Amino acid sequence: MSGTLYRLSAFTRDPAGGNPAGVWLGEALPDVATMQRIAAEVGYSETAFLAPAQGDHRRVRYYSPEAEVSFCGHATVAAGVLLGRQEGGGTYRLETAIGEVPVTVSQAGEEWRASLESVTPAHRPPEPGLVNEALALLGWRAEELAADLPPALAYAGAWHLVLAVADRERLARLDYDFEALRALMAREGLTTLQLVWRESATLFHARDPFPVGGVVEDPATGAAAAALGGYLRDAGLLQAPARLTIRQGEAMGRPSQLDVEIPASGGIRVAGTAVVL
Repeated sequence: MSGTLYRLSAFTRDPAGGNPAGVWLGEALPDVATMQRIAAEVGYSETAFLAPAQGDHRRVRYYSPEAEVSFCGHATVAAGVLLGRQEGGGTYRLETAIGEVPVTVSQAGEEWRASLESVTPAHRPPEPGLVNEALALLGWRAEELAADLPPALAYAGAWHLVLAVADRERLARLDYDFEALRALMAREGLTTLQLVWRESATLFHARDPFPVGGVVEDPATGAAAAALGGYLRDAGLLQAPARLTIRQGEAMGRPSQLDVEIPASGGIRVAGTAVVL
């Protein structure tokens, strides 16, 4: 299957920052085995595969080095920026495995920016046993969690376990049993753990273990950012409409900035820049 593979880093203006993603463009999607092979060879946390559908619609599938992923935010932003550079600004409608995701692309000077709108988010309280098991694997204590942001299972295209800590130093120290956490997340259908510290009403810091994708930590996770925004709104933990900034990847030396717009209802918008590698 013919196509062209591109490499971009999303949620950054600096090629040394952000989260690298593969973006494959072709006239038709490759078969599953080929997409999985390409994603493993690329080695980034995700590679997005896009093919034309009709008009501004594109079919898209996302693969980590080890498995297909239902939705990936940073690869979507990377794909949006690439489509903008090649075909111009506007709104592209991505037909994903979890539904249609509009991506609005614009240019300011030499910089391209993409904003995705997630599917309708959802959240629910996790079982106490799941939280305790995750905390034990992280080496965290329950008393280190933030009292005003309870643990949650949050969804905006993929499920994430949200754990908020009260102190930034706790978030700075991340060391976990890779295989044990991967097994737990596979069992529970989780894509990442969304580990956050809230610096202010509108500024969060995040770290996202992603062992189910074969990755120790994600430097920028757009799907988790959307899920967090939906959880905060729908649990009444902020007043919508609202805008948040999430900083991620700093501890990895790949700083990323995710801009989150939370409307009063519906999907969550996650925006950022991307640069070609």
